[in-house]
Amino acid sequence: MAIVSLGLDLTRIDRMQGALDRRGQRFLDRVFTAGEQAYCERRAVRRATHYAGRFAVKEAVMKVLGTGWRAGVRWVDIEVTRAPGQAPEVVLHGRSAEIAGERGLDRIHITITHDAGIAAAVAVGERAAD
Repeated sequence: MAIVSLGLDLTRIDRMQGALDRRGQRFLDRVFTAGEQAYCERRAVRRATHYAGRFAVKEAVMKVLGTGWRAGVRWVDIEVTRAPGQAPEVVLHGRSAEIAGERGLDRIHITITHDAGIAAAVAVGERAAD
């Protein structure tokens, strides 16, 4: 396997809390999938922390794809999933999945962390060696 690209993002948790307070469900539906919302809402005490982590992943993955918010990439086309007892994974849908295929990405590895009011995520795009 060969590393194709790398993405990193930091998201302030208080800023995410502000977006949740001001924009509510409309914001959640535009940015997060139903599965992501269910995961974060089950963690009510730290829900903004978990939303901020997933937001950071989405930004980091956009950097791996080389698109930013352009090229038809939608927030909900980048989904963070996590099976019980497993590390989080990213699942791409729609245009994001197409772009990953065009770039020859076989897998995107992610990691998320939270500390000192910041959520951070790293994404690494990988493809099979030629």
